[in-house]
Amino acid sequence: MPLNMIYLQKLPGNKNFYWHASTLCGLGFFSSMPGTVGSIAAFLVYPVIPVPILAIIGIIALGVWTSHRYAVQEGKKDPKEVIIDEVAGTWIAMFGLPSGFSLPALFLFRILDILKPFPVNASEKLPGGWGIMADDIVAGLLANIILTVIRWLYFGGGWNFLF
Repeated sequence: MPLNMIYLQKLPGNKNFYWHASTLCGLGFFSSMPGTVGSIAAFLVYPVIPVPILAIIGIIALGVWTSHRYAVQEGKKDPKEVIIDEVAGTWIAMFGLPSGFSLPALFLFRILDILKPFPVNASEKLPGGWGIMADDIVAGLLANIILTVIRWLYFGGGWNFLF
């Protein structure tokens, strides 16, 4: 049996499609900070493969469905090993911004996801997979908006427009 199959067998949970999709094939179990691991994985993919908006929408739809099914299967409300939501949030944070903004987008997204200011914390109260995904989607949107405004102010003539 291949080494990676032996390792997968040692990870907890029923290794069905919901487990593979929502934990990114077990990546959510590799650290005590699975959200950061998921965000870094998404960050590493984004510059290599440009992620169109339809792919982000697809990841969100897949995440809502699989994270809900996985949470029900495991009997948890929001399992920490589910990191497909971090992928969606990170990609939303980086979407449409120049590559020089990718690292700030990652850091700002993680800060907003960890601190959970108002719209982020309210969105995670949605039921099922929507609640699992929504806080990261909102944190990604906030990070993207903040960085877009900063980009406009400093590089798009925003200060000249305002004053």
